[in-house]
Amino acid sequence: MENQKTMTLLRDLKLTDRFLFDETMEIPEAHQAVLTIIMQNAIRLLPKNEVEKQLQTLPYLKSVRLDVFSMDDKDNIYNTEMQKSRKTDLKKRSRFYQALIDSGLLPSGSTSYNLLNDSYIIMITPFDLFACGKYQYTFHAKCEEVPELKLEDGATRIFLNTKGKNPDEVSQELIDFLKYVENTDDKTAEESGSELIKKIHECVKQVKSSEEIGVKYMQAWEEKVYEREEGREEGELLKLIKMVCKKIQKNQSCEEIADVLEEKAEYIQTIMDVAKEYAPDYDAEKILGKLK
Repeated sequence: MENQKTMTLLRDLKLTDRFLFDETMEIPEAHQAVLTIIMQNAIRLLPKNEVEKQLQTLPYLKSVRLDVFSMDDKDNIYNTEMQKSRKTDLKKRSRFYQALIDSGLLPSGSTSYNLLNDSYIIMITPFDLFACGKYQYTFHAKCEEVPELKLEDGATRIFLNTKGKNPDEVSQELIDFLKYVENTDDKTAEESGSELIKKIHECVKQVKSSEEIGVKYMQAWEEKVYEREEGREEGELLKLIKMVCKKIQKNQSCEEIADVLEEKAEYIQTIMDVAKEYAPDYDAEKILGKLK
């Protein structure tokens, strides 16, 4: 019951919450409306959006799970991400996303890289990643020696900031959309006067009223709680292993260690038996792996 109190109900989620964002963007009309506002151009997406698309070049390399992946009728690729929490790796993460997306665009046997689709990596954040007060930061590769010379490689990265302070440099509809992302309520949608934002809001309401999605949200929340508890238990066990190993190195007996750590002697003996295999360094991570 303790955990139930900390759970945010589906009806109270904002678009800054990844679950609601992904479920809403899975509705083509909603994602199309969002992209049309951001790109300031009528976007016509091909069916169907891929939510949480998994990309990986080789089995032993890192994979990524993209929020919303789509293509328009001009074969432009869009990856739209909601990033609620500030992380230090977002700039390089966007580079990695770009590389992985590009790696899957050319079929085997392609003879020209000019066949690569134009692509847009879009990250929406409720904070100013670059601290320059802009609602929108758009990046293209360009030449340092000739600043007006663009590389024109078809790759664009866009970072949107709901906390922007430059209303004269972007469209009012984009500002209203970013305000709606933060509030996600009837009042903000209505005040915007934007038919696209109202369309997005209708899709949000559709998601929030869906019994099926409600069950999915509950299951996703329970799974995260379980993962957190499992991680906490694993962390506590690792800490115990490290303490046991220190005491083994001081030549303390199983009974002495169990007494000091207030654990059952049988449990401590199990740890000690595995730890012997990793003497004299006693790699706690490897011991944990053997015990799991």
